[in-house]
Amino acid sequence: MVNEYPLVQVITTLPTPIPIRQVLPNPQEDLLPVTNSGKEGISPQEGWLPITESRKGSSITAAFHLLSSGIGIQALLLPVALANLGWVWGILCLVLAFAWQLYTKCLLAQLHEPGPETRYSRYLQLAIVAFGPKLGKLLTLFPIMYLSGGTCVMLINFGGGSMELLFKTLCGESNKFTEAKCFIVFTCLAIIVAQLPNLNSMAGVSVLGTLTAITYCTLLWVLPIAKGRQDGVSYSPPEAESEMARVGNALNAIGMIVLAFRGHNLVLEIQGTMPSNTNHPSQKPMWRGMIVSCLIIAACLFPIAIAGYWAYGNPYGTKIPANGGLLSAFSEFHKQKTKKAVMVIIYLLILVNSLCSYQIYAMPVFDNLEFKYISNKKKPCPRWVRAAIRVFFGVLTTFIASAVSFLGSLGPLIGGIALPVTLAYPCFMWILIKKPRRYCAMWFLNLGLGCSGIILSVLLVAAAVWKIVDKGIDARFFHTQLQPILKPKS
Repeated sequence: MVNEYPLVQVITTLPTPIPIRQVLPNPQEDLLPVTNSGKEGISPQEGWLPITESRKGSSITAAFHLLSSGIGIQALLLPVALANLGWVWGILCLVLAFAWQLYTKCLLAQLHEPGPETRYSRYLQLAIVAFGPKLGKLLTLFPIMYLSGGTCVMLINFGGGSMELLFKTLCGESNKFTEAKCFIVFTCLAIIVAQLPNLNSMAGVSVLGTLTAITYCTLLWVLPIAKGRQDGVSYSPPEAESEMARVGNALNAIGMIVLAFRGHNLVLEIQGTMPSNTNHPSQKPMWRGMIVSCLIIAACLFPIAIAGYWAYGNPYGTKIPANGGLLSAFSEFHKQKTKKAVMVIIYLLILVNSLCSYQIYAMPVFDNLEFKYISNKKKPCPRWVRAAIRVFFGVLTTFIASAVSFLGSLGPLIGGIALPVTLAYPCFMWILIKKPRRYCAMWFLNLGLGCSGIILSVLLVAAAVWKIVDKGIDARFFHTQLQPILKPKS
């Protein structure tokens, strides 16, 4: 029982877990998915929902889903983080963040099947079982919805912005595609792709998203090395106006590193597409796919951080937007000397990757909306209802992307709030569900990491609030503009 661990209860105020059948009147849990005969069963309700409708996934499809959701344009901010932290602290933080997020992903894969007759294929389910119905929803509902819906909004910004840059590069000053028009075109394409019925059917989309992400990441660290370092590059820490500013810049840099590793809110959902039985549980193939995907993610992110900082140094943080990225730095210093075809390929790759990643991050929202429908109607969603749900979500995210174009400026703040989903909650949930012997090594490890994740989240939120108060944000509604991570300094 949870009350065997008073220290956990004092720090996190987590109530005793309640069986999920007492938590939800129509539990979104896999009911008796594994039988003694080794055959997998599935509740009719689970078979109606897009995440668990198809159980034909494998370690290969899981790896591609994890890669498509795990490599994002946020990785292009990593050289900025190193510019504020320096070589030693920057690389050390990068290594620690990678190891920490890999460990919590492995915990989630293990918690997907905590017992022989239970599977939790959604992060919210697991949180409710571990923390209780009220606290579980309070802690995880907003972060999960932001990590799904909010990420889709940002992907519209990135995808639409890269489409605008693509047309500008091809057409020059005669380009008539405004960013608002690009948002609409991007959303129409996303809605068309979203008509695929379930997460497992998105495997081909994830393959395409993975290939495009790896390609543009590779181009954006190889090209600066090929062009050579900028004249007068300095690797000394940037000067700060005050000690508070220096601490705030360091915390924001740590936030950039931590938030570059994403996708924890999708781990259980991706594992839910895989078959499982008593002889062949889904945990082992999921671990294989996870390890391969994390190694490839590291092979993309570490060179971006190191090569970008090597090529541009600290002038990188002053000659381009303060929250710009490696693409904006490359455009600032090398675009005129780079063939137009190369820039077209980069923008096209980012566009396609954003389109593919949108599908993976939108799937939990589709699943939740369809769950509400089948809970009321007691029958599967007709095809037209499923299509209408996806059109509605696409229109809603496009409206938000156009109306709240400054959402990216709030990314560090909201990302800090959602950070425990990645680094803290998996550790606490492992203690509460697995119930290890008190004061053993694993108990101390998970309790320490969980508490550290909460403390880091508080510090990052405080740093983000301080930056907003100190620098301000351009909070203009319905004023579409390129995200700083995409554009060079004007």
